[in-house]
Amino acid sequence: MRLYLSSFRVGAHPDRLVELAGPGRRTALIPNALDGLPAHARDAGLRRDFDDLHAAGLDVTLTDLREPAAVASLAGYDVVWVRGGNVFVLRRVLADTGADKVLRDLLRRDAAVYGAYSAGACVLAPDLNGLELVDDPTAAGEPIMSGLGLLDRPFVPHVRSPGHPETAACDALSRAYTAARRPHWALRDGEVLLITGERAQLLPLETF
Repeated sequence: MRLYLSSFRVGAHPDRLVELAGPGRRTALIPNALDGLPAHARDAGLRRDFDDLHAAGLDVTLTDLREPAAVASLAGYDVVWVRGGNVFVLRRVLADTGADKVLRDLLRRDAAVYGAYSAGACVLAPDLNGLELVDDPTAAGEPIMSGLGLLDRPFVPHVRSPGHPETAACDALSRAYTAARRPHWALRDGEVLLITGERAQLLPLETF
């Protein structure tokens, strides 16, 4: 299993994402954590994602999981990049389309790299309990509180990251997990959690 999980956008180590992908460059950009946002906000965020991934040297295709055959197409990509947004909206789409099962299979077979930031990383936890402090769980109707279970603990982005609008909420969530003695990954913007097989490495904030 190869995971490149950033707090915000591609983070400070895009070279490591490309390294994980090896010679493959075909990248599916999954936008669905933004479902329900106004078009102008959605489009601006996706444009930044395209620019970041292209700058890293990847060939990017927007892959909306709700489109026919989109989920089946994931097997043809070297990298699946899942951007941030609302983690509960994203989890609902993954469940409704069956993409959660497809992604679990691809990653457990090491058939693709999973790259993500913010909600795209949070959804890999065993469960999403606590993230209602950050995102509206009712934004996609009845929330699903189980995660994909590919991480052994929660992922909390944007901690101690002045300027990000969710920093205060994410700091509060990290404190709540700590008070409950629940291990979790807490990342500042720019930092990246890199997982290859059984090895987890937190790549520190550098120039970002």
